[in-house]
Amino acid sequence: MGFNVSLSGINAANADLNVTANNIANVNTTGFKQSRAEFADLFSATSYGLSKNAVGSGVRLTNVAQQFSQGNNEQTGRSLDMAISGEGFFTLNMNGARVYSRAGNFQTDQAGYVTNPQGARLQVFAPNADGTNFDAGRLTDLQLLTTDSPPKQTGKVDVSFTLPANAKEPTVATFDPTDSNSYNHSTGGITVYDSLGVSHTQTSYFVKTANPNEWQVYNYVDGKAAGTPTTLQFSDGGALTSPANGQIVMDPFTPTTGAGVLSMSLNLSGSTQYGEKFALRNTQQDGYAAGKLNEITVSEEGIVYARYSNGDDKPLGQVALTTFNNAQGLEAKGNNLWTESFASGTPRTGSPDSSNLGKIQAGSLEASTVDLTEQLVNMITAQRNFQANSQMVSTQDQITQTIINLR
Repeated sequence: MGFNVSLSGINAANADLNVTANNIANVNTTGFKQSRAEFADLFSATSYGLSKNAVGSGVRLTNVAQQFSQGNNEQTGRSLDMAISGEGFFTLNMNGARVYSRAGNFQTDQAGYVTNPQGARLQVFAPNADGTNFDAGRLTDLQLLTTDSPPKQTGKVDVSFTLPANAKEPTVATFDPTDSNSYNHSTGGITVYDSLGVSHTQTSYFVKTANPNEWQVYNYVDGKAAGTPTTLQFSDGGALTSPANGQIVMDPFTPTTGAGVLSMSLNLSGSTQYGEKFALRNTQQDGYAAGKLNEITVSEEGIVYARYSNGDDKPLGQVALTTFNNAQGLEAKGNNLWTESFASGTPRTGSPDSSNLGKIQAGSLEASTVDLTEQLVNMITAQRNFQANSQMVSTQDQITQTIINLR
């Protein structure tokens, strides 16, 4: 009996040493979660139950439990490196099977898919048609764009300004865009784009009339009039009252580049007239030329953007994170991967920074949770346990020899 008890102790200490050795071996493994050996005592029972005088039968290993605590997020500066700050696992597609990981050291394969080192593809929520939201019910493999960003034709020009209330009529009565004496102020030229991404210059000229609080604006594209002049009227308080909502529709402009007709509206809302100098506060337009891919970025919410040289940002997807009721019930597959099991419960997948899921820290990796000092102490303790149980075997052997040698 004593031999079996001591042998169970030796086996338990050996298992503890193996778990500790595995932890120490993975001290630098990205996203690794240290494990803990868990034991239970043994008792021999009969059909009558346990006797009050029953002596324990030793110990057994009941579980090797991974400890899913948060590791330190270490910056790498690499755009495809991601770390999770909080709960959740990256959701991956391994040849059609769903697997999970905390290791965010991703790369791209020959087809542009974002994968882990073993080729499992990162799963994201697909963007909707206009790219303003994501389909939470549809997971897809994240694939980076390798094509250029196509040009976008300008449809709206936003201009806000302050005109001087004390301005006088120009000295030259007939407006001529080439004669600065025939107008008071101008926007100085705003770059707009046709359907081929070719740039053009849109300019608005402001001419004070003889009527109080009244101006006329002349709109030109590439030196050609884009419609008749529009009258601007301001209230006694200096607010723009006409045209309604500050909207002006310019006449269509036909570029000589072979592009389609350029139809634009001018938004002057927010413009004012005060007793001060002319001030052009804001000029924006919604078009752009073709662009080259500059970089891939990931937000805290897990939205992956392709950013182009023309200022266009295209959302490629939103990283999907998955949690479980019992993460310790996950089945370890090696290579920093886990799969669900009956013990883990049903997976719940959602977007980062929502429903108790963690945030994504781009350009970082989650370090191993192994505390080397703690593991070395565990190793010494397990070693002492092994030695003590071995000594018990020797003691049992000596007792047996003594009994055998009795005369």
